[in-house]
Amino acid sequence: MVWDSDTFPIPRKGDPLFEKIKWSRLPKHVAIIMDGNGRWAKRRGLFRTAGHTAGVRMLKKILKVAIGLELEALTVYAFSTENWKRPQAEVDFLMKLFAEYLDRETQEMSEDNVRIKFLGRIDELAPSLQNRIRSAEDLMKENSGVRFNVATNYGGKDEIIRAVQKIIESGIDPNSINEHNFDQFLDTSEDPPVDLLIRTSGDKRLSNFLLWQTAYAEFYFANEAFPEFTPEAFVEAIIDFGNRDRRFGGLKNSKGTSKS
Repeated sequence: MVWDSDTFPIPRKGDPLFEKIKWSRLPKHVAIIMDGNGRWAKRRGLFRTAGHTAGVRMLKKILKVAIGLELEALTVYAFSTENWKRPQAEVDFLMKLFAEYLDRETQEMSEDNVRIKFLGRIDELAPSLQNRIRSAEDLMKENSGVRFNVATNYGGKDEIIRAVQKIIESGIDPNSINEHNFDQFLDTSEDPPVDLLIRTSGDKRLSNFLLWQTAYAEFYFANEAFPEFTPEAFVEAIIDFGNRDRRFGGLKNSKGTSKS
């Protein structure tokens, strides 16, 4: 396959890309910290913005693979609450890139049966971008395929605080709060917990991403910057996940299966 092509078909079972996949041990929910766009560009003598553009192109291909794998959810870290500290020119470019992505890709994602949702403080974004987000979400709200979550103006600690505020506003008896009903107040309330968290570009930290949802996630750290994290590299992470022994704090029973 040609990874640098702008067209990338949805791979399906039987595709050589999926040759080593353990279909019975796929993650339901994969999250990606798409790190290293700016450093990728800098190494090539380009502006950081070129790295973000290249990252968006690669994200489209990763989403196509997630569709082919029939994952329940794919969540990506697009812009954190801390990213506002970056140079204003870079922030402005990223906001423009989000808008252009939605203008260009919304219809195709809908045709691919994707359901998109934006996580975070969306109401603090520019009104024009908010309108594009709501339009895309409305267009795809009835779709039944991969739930594609885009964390934008998002922070994990902030999400938990907002969830607590919603619980207080709801008037729920504090003694009745448990893990299940707390989940319902999170931005990812419709999704299962994260099974696999991938971070590109070599760093090994969560960076305030999905702190609640990743409590028992398997972590996979890739040295490639995100623009280099090809569909093949994504599948390698899925294969690695399938080979792991997930015990959730328990022990294997006599038959070799895990008990939570």
